[in-house]
This record gives sequence, C-alpha cells and structure tokens, in this order.
Amino acid sequence: MFSKVPSGRRGGIRSLALIALLALLAFLAALSVVVGTREVSFADILVALGGGTETVGQSAVATRIPRMVLALLAGGALGLAGAVMQGVTRNPLADPGILGVNAGAALAVVVGVAWFGITSSEAYLWSALLGSACATVFVFRIGSLGPGGATPLKLTLAGAATSVACASLLVAVILPRGDIAGSLQSWQNYAGSVGGATFERIVPVLHFLAAGFAISLLSARKLNSLALGDDVAAGLGENVALTRFIASLGAVLLCGATTALCGPIAFLGLVVPHLCRLLIGVDYRWLLPFSAVGGACLLLAADILGRVVARPGEVEVSIITALIGAPFFIWIVRRQKVREL
Repeated sequence: MFSKVPSGRRGGIRSLALIALLALLAFLAALSVVVGTREVSFADILVALGGGTETVGQSAVATRIPRMVLALLAGGALGLAGAVMQGVTRNPLADPGILGVNAGAALAVVVGVAWFGITSSEAYLWSALLGSACATVFVFRIGSLGPGGATPLKLTLAGAATSVACASLLVAVILPRGDIAGSLQSWQNYAGSVGGATFERIVPVLHFLAAGFAISLLSARKLNSLALGDDVAAGLGENVALTRFIASLGAVLLCGATTALCGPIAFLGLVVPHLCRLLIGVDYRWLLPFSAVGGACLLLAADILGRVVARPGEVEVSIITALIGAPFFIWIVRRQKVREL
C-alpha cells in the first residue's frame, strides 16, 4: 500500500492512521459502557462512573465498565499474539485458535479443576499458561517433522488436529466427573465471553498481560529480520532460535492470560493482523501496535453487537468473531500465495 510513498511521508500516514484507530477505540469503549441489554439514562451513566450503584441502571453501567476493560485487554492481547505467531512461523494462517494454543489452555484449566481441585482465578491463570505453552511446543514439534521443516500447511494441520484433540479430551474429562460441575461453573460461565467481568478477576492477570505485551512489542525488529528468511536473519546476526523462543513466549503469555479470563476466542488473532497489513504494510514495528489496537476495537465491537442483536439476551463474542473469522479464513486459504509471509 505504501510502496510508492516516500518513507518520511509513509511514517506520517501511519501515525495518522494509528491516531484514527485509537480514536475509534476510545469511541467503542465509551459505546460499550452506554449500550447494553438494558437502556440507561445519561444521568445514571454519570453517577455510575462516579461509583454510584443505587438504581438498576447505575448497577448495569457499573458492571459494563470492567467488561469494557476486559474486552479491550483481551482483544488487544489476541490481536497482538496473532501477529507475533504469524511472524514467528511466517504462516499467514497462524492464530492462537487455529494453532491449538487456546484449546490447550482451556484443556489445562479443566484438567486442573478435575484432577487437582483448583478453584481460584490465580490457579486458572497458571493452568492456562502451562496449557498454552505445552500446546505451542507440541504443534511446533509436530509441524516441524518431515521434509521442509515447519511449513504453513503442516503447522496449520497440526494446530487443527491439536484443537480437535484438546476439545475431545476436555469433554472426556468433564463427562464422568459430575462432582466438578460446580467448580467448573464459575469458569464456564465466561468461557468464550467477556460477560461477568470484575476487576477482582482482571487485576491478578495484569502483570502477565503487561509482560506479554512488552515482550511481543520489543520483538518487532527481530520479526522483521525473520521475515527475510532464516538464512538472511542469521547472516544479519540474529539468533533465529532464540528470537522465535522469546517472541513465542510473549504470545503464550498473552494467550494463556486471556484464556484464563474469558475462555477461548477464535479467529480474532487471524483476522486483525491481515486487516492491519492491508492498511499499513508488513513492517512489524508498526504492525504489532496496530494489531493490538485493532484487536481491542474488534472485540469491543463484537461485544457491543452481541448485546444488541439478541435483546434481552446476549450472543457471546466468540460466536461473533467466528462468524467474522470463518469466511476470512476461507479467503486466506484460497489465496495463491499462502505458503509463507
């Protein structure tokens, strides 16, 4: 998109685009507080923002504020993690959901509840992080077998198989264990959703998210080197294996923390980086922050849409993102140049 634009002007255009995207994020965040299954007055919104919960409307607004914060954090984390995974694997189909990372995190939480009796949010978090890491290592290992190493096709197939296997194992763990239904209920109530968010759930995860954001954003220059190919990156002095490990660690932290908070949400990490590439190009110094802000915008918009289309009920954000992401996934697969980025 910017190939014929001078570099100085290109940076100015990207800066303006980022400012516009941040303005859209602020608008969607405000809209997320205002819009819901229950209509509230402007006076109730102002009082609720000051901490008041005397009326039903004020209480409704008070519950929307942490929900908005969670959607913003989770969307930003998944959008950024998707961009990092696509850079690490040079695979345009890479996504925390497609590569089995979210499914591994969800399975680890259920196993932790069933076999180890975990009940706290902190235990959910550590289980999800462990599951994300194990799924990532497993998919990369399986996808690297055979001639050609870790090709996009093999990684995608390995990730899809891992997701299905984790989903099946999750059901197999739950079905014979009626005694853990109560323990799982608190986590399943918000699996695939940002509903039920509270600051008590969000705060313990913030330092993991902060670490994931920092590691991922600081990997931008090294991901630019990887995009040139392993041999060229090594020739430029990069430790390719270490770069992949550090960048993947950031993505795992983001995916694990997000899954612990709101369960698996698919396709967001696939769609957002591609849309951002169409807007600002392939430079990861710009692509990563754009993907983080774009992911937050998309998840906020999906949450708002889910509250509106099925009043007085709600549609989970995971369903909305799947409706958006599935056609986009098919379009990417049908593209001719799908082997690598």
